[in-house]
Amino acid sequence: MVDSDDVATTTSLSPAPVALIEQACSRIYTLAQQTPVARLHDDARIPVSTRAYAKLEQLQTTGSFKLRGATNKLMSLSPEAAAAGVVASSTGNHGLGVAAAAKHCGIDAEVFLSSQVPEAKWKKIASYGARIKTVGQNPLEAEIAARSAAEESGRTYVSPYNDWHVVAGQGTIGMELARQVENIDAVFIATGGGGLISGVGSYLRERSPQTEIVGCWPENSRVLYECLRAGRIVEHPELPTLSESTAGGVEPGSITFELTKAVMHRGVLVSEDAILDAMKWARERDWTIEGAAGVALASFFREAPRYEGKSVVVLFCGGNLSPGVENRMEAHPS
Repeated sequence: MVDSDDVATTTSLSPAPVALIEQACSRIYTLAQQTPVARLHDDARIPVSTRAYAKLEQLQTTGSFKLRGATNKLMSLSPEAAAAGVVASSTGNHGLGVAAAAKHCGIDAEVFLSSQVPEAKWKKIASYGARIKTVGQNPLEAEIAARSAAEESGRTYVSPYNDWHVVAGQGTIGMELARQVENIDAVFIATGGGGLISGVGSYLRERSPQTEIVGCWPENSRVLYECLRAGRIVEHPELPTLSESTAGGVEPGSITFELTKAVMHRGVLVSEDAILDAMKWARERDWTIEGAAGVALASFFREAPRYEGKSVVVLFCGGNLSPGVENRMEAHPS
């Protein structure tokens, strides 16, 4: 676990303007939906007096919160940019969001994927009509290739996280939570490139300043966490993780590095066993959540005693399981 005193907190960038998030809310609901919240209970790790909720983003059409940012970005394009088409890179969920939003808006889309992305995920992206290109051995390599292709062709690159419109789209979750749950004391958010925590955290920092923003990482894959500790963007070795959608490095110069510093209060690391346990716990209650959502839930279970008598939200960011993760769950039944 890392508290705010253990990470670099000086930032030259303020949280994302709430006006951008409010503008996103005026756009995205022709495709994205407001997802419900549900109570978390029936577990000895949760204090009886704690009011714990899950935000069910796995119920989005594409099974992930990524649809919000992608939809906001594509709907913000000028007619000329929309006509030229878009390029994206992804570990799966962002590609799904871009493909679905592009189909909805009538925009041509090409999605770059690394060789790490399972076949089942890229086939689902292709089912929305997006063209697929496999490049590189890891998400950062695919991202660099996609940016280059976009620049050379004059198309718009839609970043998974390093874009104000994408961040604002994810921030619409914060607006919804402020309406759905009274007096939120803490929100647990799985953190990869930082787009989700930047958007949600920016809104809640402004509109619900008492809310603690808790960033959550798997111990095996915590690049942004280590960047925050170092006070700059650095490389950090990664190991395989159930949290596939948060894996990968952080693009140099990413706005989310500074934004995450501006909005996050604390960070938590959890083991693969804890993530798997959280995913199985959710499945027993008829919620299918992916590894990243398991990271947030496992982090809450670990930290739950400190929130006795408080109101907490765990963000279930998605529910798209790769075959490999599904097999892990089946091989280790409760």
